[in-house]
Formats: sequence, structure tokens, C-alpha cells
Amino acid sequence: MSSQSARRAAEKVSEILRQNGFQALLAGGCVRDLLLEVEPKDYDVATNATPDQVVSLFHRTEKVGAQFGVVLVRIKGCMIEVATFRSDGDYSDGRHPDSIRFVSAEEDARRRDFTINGMFFDPQSGRIIDYVGGQADLRAKLVRAIGEPARRFAEDHLRMLRAVRFAAGLSFEIEPETLDAIRFHAARIRAISVERIQQELARILTSPTRRRGWELLADSGLLAQVLPETAWSAADVADVAERLGYLPPEADFMLATAVALGRFAPQPAGRICRRLRCSNEQERGVVWLIENLPRVLEADRLELADVKFLLADSRFERLGCLLEAECRGRFDTVLPHDTLLSRASRIPPEQVAPPPLVGGEDLQTLHLPAGPIYKQILDAVYRAQLNEELPDREAALRLVHHLLEHTGRMENGKWKMENGKC
Repeated sequence: MSSQSARRAAEKVSEILRQNGFQALLAGGCVRDLLLEVEPKDYDVATNATPDQVVSLFHRTEKVGAQFGVVLVRIKGCMIEVATFRSDGDYSDGRHPDSIRFVSAEEDARRRDFTINGMFFDPQSGRIIDYVGGQADLRAKLVRAIGEPARRFAEDHLRMLRAVRFAAGLSFEIEPETLDAIRFHAARIRAISVERIQQELARILTSPTRRRGWELLADSGLLAQVLPETAWSAADVADVAERLGYLPPEADFMLATAVALGRFAPQPAGRICRRLRCSNEQERGVVWLIENLPRVLEADRLELADVKFLLADSRFERLGCLLEAECRGRFDTVLPHDTLLSRASRIPPEQVAPPPLVGGEDLQTLHLPAGPIYKQILDAVYRAQLNEELPDREAALRLVHHLLEHTGRMENGKWKMENGKC
């Protein structure tokens, strides 16, 4: 769904509502983005029509949040969120209002989070309707809570992380009183589900402005709450911020998280990912990246087989980015990064992960009892193959017999012979 298609759909929804005697305005983030001349990702409509009235006017609707006055309307192939102007009651869970009542557009604007998100746009007249000073704060590049900041954050604790995300993403500052309120209430963020915290953290870390987002997380006191496993000194924060700044703009959550958690050992970093409800793929990826970074910092010392194992992994490109960020933060040049990529570039694609010269069936013909020794021998032979020590299958079979004829042991993933390395 293109942004232009979504806008046309939202304007059509507004038109139908107006034709039936209701007020209908574009609301929230799309208005902010239009004023910033940024293409909005989606368009929301606010109206004085009740959810039941909205449902009666459109053929395809879904009451996903009718208790909060929200109905989804499918029109022209797009799904448009239509919300009734409302005022919220108490927020006993720090996230959702216990009750709502339907009100005017102005009252609706004053219950929203930040001034830059509290404006309306009339698609019929082209007029901006601003009850909260959002236009002035856009010009001043400020993220300011509407009304009393402490009250806004007491209502919905997640707004504190959203303030950081908006400020970083827009290259704005957080208005001082709003920032002070975040610092004072930062510990309340722990009352929010870790899934929602992880979603906001992911949006901060996957933005090209992730460095600024990280710095704001620390400055606001939120970093110590969302990642409480360690004390974050100013030097620690600056170190991570610098590395985040070296990542490519399109860096994903796995890569950015590996940078953020790089001061942890692999397994503790994995436990943090689990606590944050990261996916299994993300957790394994972060652990793999942190685990392999020390190895590739000495890329010139890696065996050819190890370079190939890394190159064959789908996360190799991320590892290269992580290595570059690390090197640019520690060295005058990016020599280890260049060394790894140079060695990788000299390996023909068909030699990165060739089919093994021998397999389990070959060991079975030797009447070798099933057990861990199968994997140990096959891994040792495949490593020798990747190191280009075995010209053909016959040489690989000779190595199998050699391994079986000698007493050996596995050490650091390699088969060690009593009389030397095989």
C-alpha cells in the first residue's frame, strides 16, 4: 500500500463522514509528517461519529478498539483507522484508559501525548487545526508533552520511550520540563510489558539516528531501566554510541543489539535478548556476532576453514559491519576489517561451502559404532577439506583411516592427535 493510496483512502473516508453530517479530520502523526514534508507511513481519521455510526456508514469495518472509540475501515484496498474524538479516564495500568467519553476535537487533542502529534488537518479546506502549539514546536524542533508532562507519562508510561524515539528520529530535542518528567518517572517503564519495550527499543536502534537515540536513552534515565543488567557509566554509553554511529543506516535490530550488548559475554547477552522477548533468530544472531567478533579481530590468523565457515553463514555481512564499527572505534585504520574482507574476496564462491568429500555412510562401511565420534571425524575431515589439504575423495578417506588408527581427542573443535595436529 503506497502512502498516496492511503491518503486517498483516508480522504474518501473523511468525505463520506462529512456527507453524512459528521466532522472528519486527519489526525496525529500523518499531520506532523505532512508539515515536515515527509511522506507519512499511514493516515488516521478522527471524527465525532461514534464507532457504531462509523460501522453503519461503511461496508467493510472491524471494531479492533471500539472500547476506545477506534474502528478500522477498509476502503480502496487500504485499511484506515477511524477514531472518535475522546477524553480518557484514569489509567490504572499505566498504559490504557479505564474509561473514555466522547468529546470535541479540542478536548481530544489535549489528551494526546506530544504537541507535534496533537494536530488535525481538514482535507476539505486544507486547514491545520492546532489547539496545542504543535506547529510552533515543529519549528523549534521540540518534543513537548501536551499539558502537564508528569500526568501524560503517568497515564501511559510507554510515552517516555516514544519521546526518545521521536526526538532521535526527527533530530529534535526533548523540551526540558518534559525531559525532567521522564527522568523522574523513568523507573515506571518497568511496569510496561517487555514486548512493548522491545518494540520501541527496536524502532530506536534500527533508525539511522540510532546513535542519538542511544544517547537520549541514557540521558533520560531510561537506559538503566530497559537494560538494568549492568551499570552504564558515561564512558560505556559513549563507547556504544560511537559504535552505533559507525553502523550503516540500514543496520537491523540484530546487528544494532550486538553493538549495544557488546560489553557482555555471548551467553549473558543471549539471556538479555530472551528477557526482552527477542525472537530465537535474533537471540542466536546476537550471540553468534558477539562470539565471533574477537576471532575476526585477528583475521590474519584465522585458518582458511574458519574464514569459509564465517563466509558461509548468512550473518557474515553483519559480522563485517560489526567488525568495522569496532575497528573504527579502536584503530586509526580499519585494518582487521579490511583483512577479513580481503581474505573472503579471494575465495571462489564454489569453494566456500563445497559438498563434503566423505559422509556418514563412509563411516558405516567401516563398521564404526554410532556415536559422537562420527561428528568428530567428519568435522575434522571437512575442516581439512576447507583448508584445501585434501585434493580429492581418496585423500579424504585416507585421513578417515588415519584418524581411526590413532588415539586422538577433540580440542577446541579440532581433532588433536597424540603425535601432532592432524
